[in-house]
Amino acid sequence: MKINNKIAILLMLSLSLLIIGCRADSSRQIDQQSVKSPITANQNAKPVIFILVDSLMDKPLQDAIQEGRAPAMQYLLKNGQYFPQVVSSFPTMSVTVDSTLLTGTYADQHHVPGLVWYSGKEKRMIFYGNGAKEALKIDQLQVFKDAIYQLNQVQLNKKTKTIHEELADKGKESASINAIVYRGKTEHALKVPRFITSSNRVPEQLIITGPKWFSYAALAQLDPKNSWNTLLWKKYGMNNEFSAQDTAFLINQKKLPNVTIAYFPENDHSVHKKGPTQLDGIEKADQALQVVLNAYGSWEQAVKNAIWIVMGDSAQSAVYEDRQAATVEMKPLLNDYHIAKLNQPVRTEDQIVISTNERMAYVYAIDAKVELSDVVKLLQNEDKLDIIAMKDDKNIRVTSGKNGNTFSYRPGGNLSDEYGQSWTLSGEPGGLVDITINNNRIKYGIYPDVLARLYGAMHSHEGRYVVVTVQPGYELVSESSPTHIGGGAHGSLHEKDSLVPLIISGTNTRPKTLRIVDIKDWILQLVNG
Repeated sequence: MKINNKIAILLMLSLSLLIIGCRADSSRQIDQQSVKSPITANQNAKPVIFILVDSLMDKPLQDAIQEGRAPAMQYLLKNGQYFPQVVSSFPTMSVTVDSTLLTGTYADQHHVPGLVWYSGKEKRMIFYGNGAKEALKIDQLQVFKDAIYQLNQVQLNKKTKTIHEELADKGKESASINAIVYRGKTEHALKVPRFITSSNRVPEQLIITGPKWFSYAALAQLDPKNSWNTLLWKKYGMNNEFSAQDTAFLINQKKLPNVTIAYFPENDHSVHKKGPTQLDGIEKADQALQVVLNAYGSWEQAVKNAIWIVMGDSAQSAVYEDRQAATVEMKPLLNDYHIAKLNQPVRTEDQIVISTNERMAYVYAIDAKVELSDVVKLLQNEDKLDIIAMKDDKNIRVTSGKNGNTFSYRPGGNLSDEYGQSWTLSGEPGGLVDITINNNRIKYGIYPDVLARLYGAMHSHEGRYVVVTVQPGYELVSESSPTHIGGGAHGSLHEKDSLVPLIISGTNTRPKTLRIVDIKDWILQLVNG
């Protein structure tokens, strides 16, 4: 392996891996109807500062506050509103969740299916980030291009506008700081490191479109003095300090736009390594938040002069410490078929492609002779699998590894859920996805908004595929995919992966429902009020 390739792998693991992207108690259910009141217009039109803390969860946040390790978040919480259970999108991986956040849609409309997926059009796997073992088998320059350029400029549905694009259409300004999904209407040139461009496969500059104010780790900075935070041992700028300093720079220079979205990535890695109960990542995120608040001179002035939103993107559930018990190997379940290899182009004899996203996976039938129903039957042999779903004409058919029960559903019909969505269901969904129906009203249990979120993934991209999730405590494994034994992982529809906290300060308004999919419209109303 050439030295340039080794360095490229290191860069990819520092930039692309950070895109990988938690715990809630089912006994504390929030009545969604109570938050559907119309939003009161914000007459002051204060700037909105949105801080996205990767894998932030309610219980560890409360623990950190109680131990005095998160004073900034505590201050905003005490001087605002707090909602401990906001529903993420699905798969609960940062790249898909953040696409939902920016577009206000699920994956069926924004078309970003997960961290890892298979493109039938290009006949290749798409990786926006990957583990160390996978890195040795995958074209890292392609990962770089997918994560940094293709995701925003090509794969994110152009017909689905981001919040940055809608604000620009209305003559408003916005900023994206270290955010994974950033597409806007202003051209920016990303400075690609020389050891990447030396391959002659990536130009010295990548022209992208983002909001007016844009920074992305070592590739683009707002504060000229922020280069200290882009060094190799600081993950080339994909760190909390970089995000905080560039956000504070906008405040200090009085250039803060109508909306600023800043991404604090580091808590995610702490949770993956140490598990959902760790507090170190929250403490570091809070220290970075303090830097931003201090830019106003005092925290009182910060709350008076801006609207602050701090929230997680997805949660993580604990993974068992015993590797053999914790991992569910996908390939042995499907050994009746010829499975495509990770380090080779898909061949004509290949029948199945497996794309694992920690606690969920897409299983593609790329051979027309392979019946999805047969794939489902093989997967049902594994009791640790939680939800197994496939498209069946206009319906989605759902079963599990725990029993042979099935049910089908589709949008539209005489049943309505707590979010105002209507559905037609046949079969018994209760034992599979914890749904109860009373007087034509659907109530969700431990799989929040499961019908819409699963529908989004099932229609997120072309191809014939099965969606699989695994029960809490377990992680899906395919060829060389990363594992988080004794730590935390996400990806599934379960509430342990899906519920995140939301802190709001500086406004008495709140989103229409407690779902990330409704955050965009709420922010637009705050700005345009």
